Amino acid sequence: MFTLMEVLKLLAPWFTAAVVVVLTPMVKDLIPQAVSSYLFSIYQDYFYSRLTYINIEEYGDFTRDQIYEAATIYLRQKINDSPKPKRFRCKKAIKQDKPICDIANEEEVIDNFRDIRLGWKLRVEGTGHYGQLQPPPDKNFFELTFDKRFKKDVVESYIPYVIARAEEIIREEKGIKLYSPNCSHGKALPTGQEWSCTILEHPATFDKLAMSPERKRSLKDDLDRFVTRKEWYKKVGRAWKRGYLIYGPPGTGKSTLIAAMANHLNFDIYFFDISNVTSDSVLRQILLTISNRSMIVFEDIDCAQLGKRGEEKKDPYYHQYTLSGLLNAMDGLWSSCGEEQIIVFTTNHKDLLDRLDPALFRPGRIDMHVPMSYCTMDEFKMLASTYLDFNEDHRLYGQIEGLFANARVTPAEIAEEFSRTEDADAALEAVVEYLKQKKIAEESSRTEEQKKIAEESSRTEDPDAALEAVVIAEES
Repeated sequence: MFTLMEVLKLLAPWFTAAVVVVLTPMVKDLIPQAVSSYLFSIYQDYFYSRLTYINIEEYGDFTRDQIYEAATIYLRQKINDSPKPKRFRCKKAIKQDKPICDIANEEEVIDNFRDIRLGWKLRVEGTGHYGQLQPPPDKNFFELTFDKRFKKDVVESYIPYVIARAEEIIREEKGIKLYSPNCSHGKALPTGQEWSCTILEHPATFDKLAMSPERKRSLKDDLDRFVTRKEWYKKVGRAWKRGYLIYGPPGTGKSTLIAAMANHLNFDIYFFDISNVTSDSVLRQILLTISNRSMIVFEDIDCAQLGKRGEEKKDPYYHQYTLSGLLNAMDGLWSSCGEEQIIVFTTNHKDLLDRLDPALFRPGRIDMHVPMSYCTMDEFKMLASTYLDFNEDHRLYGQIEGLFANARVTPAEIAEEFSRTEDADAALEAVVEYLKQKKIAEESSRTEEQKKIAEESSRTEDPDAALEAVVIAEES
């Protein structure tokens, strides 16, 4: 058996020759190309064979790659710990507490994991030509370098660690992001530019919410149960998603409830204006870019012009999204591309939803209906506690409760009266006066309606025609 020294002596001429070939162009030109390439390959294998490279591209086929996104978040905390980089990118949104520093192009960040030295380098690869009218966006990817002996440790342990650590960082960070879609003339923007966002700083919580205690407790328990049932959804073969329909007149607190739900779960909010979408493919592209642990909100779903399935095919010039496209994105095969997501529909007029396809609101798509009603006495006391720090019974409470029976008033109207003064007695007296005026106005309105109905019915002696006139009067 050869000793180590004997092996080195045998290999020395080959390495020497390879070095000469690589470093001396004149010598390289004097020997055949095949020999030169062979010697160079020996030299390269000896010095570089211990390194392994993994490219992690920013985007997969449809969505942003999870490893790339996790690495971006993870490396922000590693920049200060690493002897490199010398350059990095820095940005700060108006509502962010501190700047965010990201690795710059071609710069390297060094990390250590279980005595394994790893190098992260951001690279940008151009995909278009400057002469193109709309060149495709450049392709960003991370190049991860390490000793090939640790490939199994890196793939099976280090990368999952980076993903888990990034999720912890997100949970530790304060601030929920509020997203809105970027659409140009109804068309989705290039991949990576579908959404713009800001920091949501809404103080709403379930404790401050003007809502009946029973309904509030039921909704809160449902949310808590949803986020802990990942294995259950997997076991029964369903996408890890849940749907809510929030309905009620304007001013009853629908948007405040959405903010309270997001704050409770620490979920980002994606407000989706479906009227700007021109096709099912664009709708799918935008929805697929929504991150996990998020709420997708469709406001005023009754105004979305969603016909019943199949109706859109009757118009050969129809170039809008379809109900089928929305349903497939919600809980069809495409829905499995995201998990731990909550879908919220809102409407001011639940009665108008009868015009839409019932498939949109069936269980499994919309799992819970949440009514937001006019102010009740319990909700009124909650508002008084929040705005006036008043938690006792008051001499005017009996009168106020009686007025609630004859005057419909929203929590927003009560909150506006409370915001005018911090004196509890003065605020409650103002509410009594407001409710009295509201009662007079509603009674006057009802009287006018009755007169109009009587006038319409008196114009004909035909019972059917009179009934039809009454219906038209009521609708108007």
